[in-house]
Amino acid sequence: MRERQQLDESVSAIKKLERDLEDAATLIELGEMEDDAASIAEGEAAIKAVEKEAASRQVETLLSGEADGFDTYLEVHAGAGGTESQDWANMLQRMYARWAERRKFKVDIVEMTDGEEAGIKGATLLIKGHNAYGWLKTESGVHRLVRISPYDSNARRHTSFASVWVYPVIDDRIEIEIKESDCRIDTYRSSGAGGQHVNTTDSAVRITHNPTGIVVACQQERSQHKNRATAWNMLRARLYELELKKREEKANAEAAAKTDIGWGHQIRSYVLQPYQLVKDLRTGTQSTDPDEVLDGDLDPFMEASLAQRVYGGSEAVEDID
Repeated sequence: MRERQQLDESVSAIKKLERDLEDAATLIELGEMEDDAASIAEGEAAIKAVEKEAASRQVETLLSGEADGFDTYLEVHAGAGGTESQDWANMLQRMYARWAERRKFKVDIVEMTDGEEAGIKGATLLIKGHNAYGWLKTESGVHRLVRISPYDSNARRHTSFASVWVYPVIDDRIEIEIKESDCRIDTYRSSGAGGQHVNTTDSAVRITHNPTGIVVACQQERSQHKNRATAWNMLRARLYELELKKREEKANAEAAAKTDIGWGHQIRSYVLQPYQLVKDLRTGTQSTDPDEVLDGDLDPFMEASLAQRVYGGSEAVEDID
């Protein structure tokens, strides 16, 4: 039913574009016949709106991967640097949550580990919405922030790093075989707000998959049983994403993505001082409004990355200071 609904929406959207374009052309034709400048201007504005909507629909056609239509998990991890990087990780977590809210997606916090002074050491978000994984899959990588540190009494400029990892939520039709003997399961007490229950029950669950080194954790529910079930689903999703990545790398004959959270591995730089600029180092896409980007305006970066994956054209892009 969901697939049918999505197809109906796509067909309806194309038919609406055709009607709007025809109406705009008719309006311009009538305006020229009657020498009505206002009607001509209205028709031209309508055509520009159709063009913008058509461009948006064209991007949707790039989301044709095996798992693109699925919901997605998004993990954020602070790099080295203590409070600075942990605050940056928190800013990234908020940025993706705001992006999802702009698209009317649902966002749940599966797991979050607070920093010692501020920010977070890491967090896992569950983002539910049509093509959530397809849109976010190109965001995996290291993100770099340059700013005057609010935690430095000397007001010096600091560079911070945090990594983002995106993998799809898989449905029951996809079978992922996992041997329990290959996994280590740990339970611990949840952190953060939640009342007395948080401090008295080992409800949080962490699963380590020894063959791959993948670690997943969940502390969302009060019940250890529910957290364990969610953690198993997350592990299945991570292993599925790993297999998708292997297939893609084999098909494209590309080297494995670098995963060190540090200099030289970043996919995007965000500079807040002494000037303001966000630059994607894979596509060269830029924005001179970092505040808007950090508030969730990520579509131009995602669209450029998706187009590059489909059409190619990758070339070296110089980073910014």
